Order: sequence, then C-alpha cells, then structure tokens
Amino acid sequence: MPILRFDNVSKRYPGGHEALTDVSFAVEPGEMLFVTGHSGAGKSTLLRLIHLSERPSRGAVLVEERNLAKVRGRRVPLHRRKVGVVFQDHRLLMDRSVFENVALPLVIAGTPRAEIGKRVRVVLEKVGLADRERARPIELSSGEQQRVGIARAVVSQPLLLVADEPTGNLDPQLAAEIMQLFASLPAQGTSVLVASHDLHLVKRMRRRVLVLDHGRLVDDIAPEDLAA
Repeated sequence: MPILRFDNVSKRYPGGHEALTDVSFAVEPGEMLFVTGHSGAGKSTLLRLIHLSERPSRGAVLVEERNLAKVRGRRVPLHRRKVGVVFQDHRLLMDRSVFENVALPLVIAGTPRAEIGKRVRVVLEKVGLADRERARPIELSSGEQQRVGIARAVVSQPLLLVADEPTGNLDPQLAAEIMQLFASLPAQGTSVLVASHDLHLVKRMRRRVLVLDHGRLVDDIAPEDLAA
C-alpha cells in the first residue's frame, strides 16, 4: 500500500492561476524521492497539499489510503503528526533552546516528559547536535539550524517527511551532509519527499525524481535512468 498517493490532483488559486494540473503519482513506504522543476513549477504547492496547508481544487491526495479531503477540524493536527515538514528558512523559535525547539511537537502531542527527553536526545545525536541542546538557534550556523529543523521534523517518528528546498541556503558540502541525513531516514521507517531545484545534487543522490513543468508532472525518472 502506498504511503502517499496523488490521483489527478489540480490546484487552482483565486485569480485563476493553476499551480498543479492532473498530477498523479505514488510513494511507497520507506522510499526517498525528489520533486524538481523551475521556480513556480508547483513544487511548494504539492508539499502544502500533503501537509494540509492547502486543499486541492480537483482530484484526491491520500495518505495511507485516507483521502485528505475527509480530514477536517481536530483531525488536521493528528494528520500533521504523521507528516514531518522541513522548511528552507528553518522557522525555529529563536528565544527557545535547541532542545525546546525539537521537543515542541512532542509537547503539543502530550507526550510524557520522560519520553520527550529520551526521544529528543536520541534525534539530536543522530543529527550531530547532542552537545548543543542548550544553545539558542541564533548561536548556530545555518547548517546547524537546518539540522535542528530536521530533528524537530522527525522526533515524532512521522510516516512521511516533506522538505521544501532544504539546502537552498547552504554551501555544497553542507547540502550534501543534509541530504545524507535525509537518505538515512527510510531505513528508520520514514518515507522522504524533497523538493529541490538543485539538479546536480538530485542526480548525485541517485533516487527517483518527479519533474514538474508549469504544474504538470512531465517525467517520473527511476534512479537507474538518471544518467540519461
């Protein structure tokens, strides 16, 4: 059963701009893939539909075969616990410590305090920030801040992680390190969908690639076909 499925999804904004047109694809459990395309191709809109920040105009978005059109009201936060999100601009709370930023989804979910401490420290160890838990984000480099954002996104052990241009502000070495962190997540049971315009980095990762062009899915490239 796919973890995520788009069935002929279109998204039209007020004013008539159609950001996505008849997009269909599926993501399997434990899969990592990329969605790429020019600026304005529809990458961010696609991710917002998964997170329920937007709703489709036509078609269906399904997570674990549940149609997200039926997810309303109090069910929206429950859905978002299954979907981790990494933003390009981090969106960290600068007046809170690294530990507090990462713990926030667990606090909101009502996780017991002892469990929060354990899970936050495990994930900080995985992203290489175990020694910075008391630091404020303002004291960290851009790469470290992005790692905090990733830790916060995965601490709830989501079924699916979506990342919107997560390496856009990083130098090539840091970008490669962040991508390797993402690549380690499927082995832990999290499917990963990354939106990126960095074709060189995408090609080097040797993962499946969805290509958007003016809101249409124009290619679905298997890893073994990337060389072409």
